[in-house]
Amino acid sequence: MKVLVAIDSFKGSLSSLDAGRAVEKAIHMVDTNIEVLVKPLADGGEGTVDALTSNSDSQIVELEVNGPLLTPVAGKYGIIRSTNTVVIEIALAAGLNLVTPEERNPLNTSTYGVGELIKDGINRGYRRFIIGLGGSSTNDGGVGMLSALGYEFLDKSGKSIKPGATGLKDLYEIRTANALPALRECVFYVACDVTNPLCGENGCSNVFAMQKGATREMIRDMDCWLSNYAGITQKVFGVSNKDYPGSGAAGGLGFAFLSFLNSELKSGIDIVLQETGIENDIKNADLIVTGEGRLDSQSVMGKAPVGIARLAKKYDKKVIAFSGCVTDDAIICNDYGIDAFFPILRNIVSLDAAMDYNNACENLTATAYQVFRLINTIL
Repeated sequence: MKVLVAIDSFKGSLSSLDAGRAVEKAIHMVDTNIEVLVKPLADGGEGTVDALTSNSDSQIVELEVNGPLLTPVAGKYGIIRSTNTVVIEIALAAGLNLVTPEERNPLNTSTYGVGELIKDGINRGYRRFIIGLGGSSTNDGGVGMLSALGYEFLDKSGKSIKPGATGLKDLYEIRTANALPALRECVFYVACDVTNPLCGENGCSNVFAMQKGATREMIRDMDCWLSNYAGITQKVFGVSNKDYPGSGAAGGLGFAFLSFLNSELKSGIDIVLQETGIENDIKNADLIVTGEGRLDSQSVMGKAPVGIARLAKKYDKKVIAFSGCVTDDAIICNDYGIDAFFPILRNIVSLDAAMDYNNACENLTATAYQVFRLINTIL
């Protein structure tokens, strides 16, 4: 029997590869003759760089960049040599996890470091980029990122506006003359699984900014400033993408990519599945194992396990999933290709204990062991 194990990370606990290895260990405890292939998985968010650069054809580039508060952070991106592609997770330079709860304020946080990662890739000669949106601490409409790439955002006196969303209140003019010339040769495939526009009731400020530290007053102000930003952008380029689905992703980064760069917004899991070439592995496997940290009704909305299951059903493959926790409404996943799913917790424990790396590995291995004992018995 051939088993493909492609599990998304258990966020804050196990990486995708760690989870896959835990299941592989369990399978071989049952039968060492079972052939197991572990493939890292992600949906465009956390773990995308690792998932797409997990083989010998890839490498990781590490460099110091400006974090959300424009203080140095250890950034990184991946390179897929076979396709000359740079893979970037924006959260590694502008993530909410990089800002303490006390410092969270989207008026002050910037995407500048994301632009620095892109610029470094361009300077190394790369022109094809995969960008994972998600987990941002920002609401600056991508102005920080674009500034790092040479675009100029000026106030009425011709001075550069302040970083963060607060600078947008003074935005009067956008200049493109000093943007990196190489950007005209670049293409960006942007992993985006939200459909929010830039502004309005469903825009990035109203829907996402509060979790980044914004108050109601800030939200009203930022929504107004972003609308003005979109208007000025339209004057420069002749079109506006502020209502395009996904333009509000990552505090308006979606809008920046669509309006200023040669970009295409796509489902994150679709990008990962395509770039990893996992379809052929699914086709050749007898059983597919997937999962993620939490399975619920939202898992069917572009999350990795259901993406794997959808592709598996193309070849009539059976799919089982493991998860750190499972909600009552997760049963909908059965209608989307996951034939059976199994929560791994075996005792009532605290959240910290459940997410402890060693505990999570042990629980996943133990649960997978019992499941594959049953499978082995039936077969």
